[in-house]
Amino acid sequence: MSADALPAGDSLLAPDEPPPYEIVNPNGSHRAILTCDHASNRIPRRLGSLGLEAGDLDRHIAWDIGAEAVARRVSDALDATLITAGYSRLVVDCNRPLSVPEAFAARSEATEIPGNAALGEADRQARAEACFWPYQDAVHRVVSSRARDSVPLLISVHSFTPVYLQRPRPWSIGVHYRLDRRLADLALDHLRSEADLIVADNEPYPVALDEDYTVPVHAETRGMPYVLFEIRQDHIDSDAGAHLWADRLATFLDEVTGHGSLGDFGPKATDVHEPRYREGGPDHAAK
Repeated sequence: MSADALPAGDSLLAPDEPPPYEIVNPNGSHRAILTCDHASNRIPRRLGSLGLEAGDLDRHIAWDIGAEAVARRVSDALDATLITAGYSRLVVDCNRPLSVPEAFAARSEATEIPGNAALGEADRQARAEACFWPYQDAVHRVVSSRARDSVPLLISVHSFTPVYLQRPRPWSIGVHYRLDRRLADLALDHLRSEADLIVADNEPYPVALDEDYTVPVHAETRGMPYVLFEIRQDHIDSDAGAHLWADRLATFLDEVTGHGSLGDFGPKATDVHEPRYREGGPDHAAK
């Protein structure tokens, strides 16, 4: 079912619905800041099911299965702050530039998304204002406050399907980066020391400006060390698996937090342009 355009001043989210983001452990002491862009498969009531069957919302097309469970456990183990997105990537993808079609995907993998088939500009803007910008503004506020006095580490936690469009993916985890590979190189070395893991370098896909938003905008524009982890979903779709991978990542992050290569900001990206976030904060007041 397609969403009707909202009347001016009306909100996509009802007052009793969950918020569009959560900041977990806001006063965490660890220098790592965790983000989970695809933490939830929740759809605002106003959008119904987006025309999908109930089971479709349990699939990867709606969220990153297991990623939030891993991120929360890492946050708890390290005493690190975590920001999670509150609604499904099918409402608006919180890790895509709003200008790309995949931000409001009409098709995900081989599944058509009827509720996204004919979105007008007003519908896109309403979804962005309700879900995308509140989450990204929260990330901006947390990172900005920490970066004033220290060099934080941005850790983005995702998961990927073991099979995509009938193509098997053999990796246990992908370690992802674009311009700054300081933290990624340390992660690759650490994870490859475990003989039972198949560790991918920028697979199944690298960080790219037309496919990623959180890392380029909040880390690369500052020259801040970062890494984006993609964990294979069938490794973390149970409590035991999520615990195991959270322990792995927490151990790694605890070991490298004082590494000399991560002591300073690096060069700032010159090809990332987001006018909302200039020096000093968002152009629009973040609530």
